[in-house]
Amino acid sequence: MMSTKLRVAGLQSAGSPADPEANLDELDQAAKRLAGQADLLITPELFVTGYDIGDRLPELVSADHLGTVRAIAERNQIAIIVGLAESGAAGALYNSAVFIDERGAVRGRHHKTHLFGEIDRAYFTPGSHAVTVVPYRGVNIGMMICYDIEFPENARMSALAGAHLLAVPTAQMTPFEIVADVVIRARAWENQIYLAYVNHDGVENTTTYVGRSSIVGPDGGVLDRIESGSGTIIAEIDTEAVRLAQRANPYLTDTRPELNAALVTGDSRVG
Repeated sequence: MMSTKLRVAGLQSAGSPADPEANLDELDQAAKRLAGQADLLITPELFVTGYDIGDRLPELVSADHLGTVRAIAERNQIAIIVGLAESGAAGALYNSAVFIDERGAVRGRHHKTHLFGEIDRAYFTPGSHAVTVVPYRGVNIGMMICYDIEFPENARMSALAGAHLLAVPTAQMTPFEIVADVVIRARAWENQIYLAYVNHDGVENTTTYVGRSSIVGPDGGVLDRIESGSGTIIAEIDTEAVRLAQRANPYLTDTRPELNAALVTGDSRVG
């Protein structure tokens, strides 16, 4: 079977809280540096505005931000998955990850489905689709945002939908280092897929971010990682490696979804 490869990068950054213009300029500079080295660049969650910026968040939301990212992608000939806030129908506000290809076209978007804590719940409406998979250059790329990946059902459904890679913009903070260090590797291993987990660094308001961005392979091994500070990670995604890993460790074919009815019905009888 033919192997398809894709070079994927992630931008870990402290960013400029509540300063979209500065963050968009930083994204442009990162895209320029990575042009020709990577096919896809992933930002942290809500990278355009910042995450913990209080009541300034709704007033900073603008459709123009997405237009600027589209221009950055086209100008630098690199696809981008960007974390930003988007307005929806009936006054809804979504915590979004938007996939833009190297021509500046929007190929897909994911609205965060599992809202975490008061920061999320104060401003955002939860998305209604746990699985968002975008085919791109022969690689199926699933998108989630931060807390979404901490629910194993989401990652499993994405893998069953054919995802080779899960791209996860995140805003992971202390004291949850275990997610970046352990859970992300477990999600990649239990589904035999790649996972790119891209975080903020530094401090915003009362939130201290843990950094620890990484790209993990289907065997759970870390392909690239940055502990702290601003910088980029990069690794190659190979669809053949996913196929071989899923054949060697057939969790996806051996799983028995009919036993998961309790997730919907609440029936948790023992025995």
